[in-house]
Amino acid sequence: MKFNQNLDDGSCEIIFSEEEKKIIAKNGKIFFPAVTFKHFTNAFIKMVADWNLYFKDDVKNLTTFNDTQVEGEEPKDDRSN
Repeated sequence: MKFNQNLDDGSCEIIFSEEEKKIIAKNGKIFFPAVTFKHFTNAFIKMVADWNLYFKDDVKNLTTFNDTQVEGEEPKDDRSN
C-alpha cells in the first residue's frame, strides 16, 4: 500500500496494491502481521505529524469520540500518478 498525502489540505489517499485489493475483496479486511503493522504504524505516525502542518484550524480542532463514524470516500481525482 502507498500513502499519497495532499500537502494543500492534509487529506490522504491510501492506494492498495492489486494483491491487497484481492485480499480485501475476498475477506472484507486485511491482516497486518507484527512487522507489517510496525511499518504501517511508522508511516501513519509520520502522516499524523505532517497532517497537523497542513490541516486548516477547523479540521485541526475536531474531536473524535468512540461512536464517531469514520468513512472513506471515492477519490476526487487521481493523485497517484
